[in-house]
Amino acid sequence: MNRRNSIERSGLLAAASLLPISSCMNNKTPKYKLGYQLYSVNEDMMKAPLATLKALKIIGYEDFETFGFEGEKGTYYGYPATEFKTILDDLDLTATSGHYGFAPFLDKPLDELKRFVDQCIKGAHALNKPYITWPWMAPEQRNMSYFKRIPQILNTIGEQVNAAGLGFAYHNHGFEFEDHNGENGYDIILKETDPDLVKLQIDMYWVMHSSKQTPRELISQQPGRYVMWHIKDMDKVTRDYTELGNGSIDYTEILPDPKESGLEYYFLEQGGNFAHNAMKSAADSAAYCKEHLQRFL
Repeated sequence: MNRRNSIERSGLLAAASLLPISSCMNNKTPKYKLGYQLYSVNEDMMKAPLATLKALKIIGYEDFETFGFEGEKGTYYGYPATEFKTILDDLDLTATSGHYGFAPFLDKPLDELKRFVDQCIKGAHALNKPYITWPWMAPEQRNMSYFKRIPQILNTIGEQVNAAGLGFAYHNHGFEFEDHNGENGYDIILKETDPDLVKLQIDMYWVMHSSKQTPRELISQQPGRYVMWHIKDMDKVTRDYTELGNGSIDYTEILPDPKESGLEYYFLEQGGNFAHNAMKSAADSAAYCKEHLQRFL
């Protein structure tokens, strides 16, 4: 057995040992695939992507949102996009969205941004992804000067992505909800982007952490536009991330209506603060979701 196979085998066994038996006992077939944002296990994906995907499949995940696309190389996790698609196909897994590194192009010429968008489109097509998602703004960009510029940039990307037959979405964090003399970035993005070109991926943790509104209230104002959800819990003391069921967010009470939202895909996520390690957290959150949340999905 070579080293790569040894790593993969050990990953499979570890994942199998983490999965609670009760989490497999779900009599209702969910409407949506159980999804995971791969940033949650980014170190594992960078070290052993194939073993990590196999382990996540054993846990019960079927669909993924990628992180870390290399535009110039056209690679995901070190694999050319077409090879990564083959890996997903062989495991009967899908990737329906990806977080792509757009933020640096806010400070570059428009033609450089459009070139990068073309690279993202090519990578997304190779994986048969329906969505390309804007995930982030750098700390120095989180001011009203940038927030007033970004809607037109989002519309431009959305037009380019939609013309290629794909969807484009914006993912919120908490900084968009910060008050700037009675204004905030999220309101500007909602009001000044074209709903047909720029869909929304709601991160419910960050809404509960930072917004004065609930996910249901936000969705009621833009019905049909929130096509993707991120679901993660908030530590009761530190307000950092934590495993689903361990924190202060009762998703059985706050989950919006998927139909009103326009929901197409959802992804569990935990970007850090693991009780044990990233894979154990992935298993614990999957178990909680299957037992408590999938009946709503």
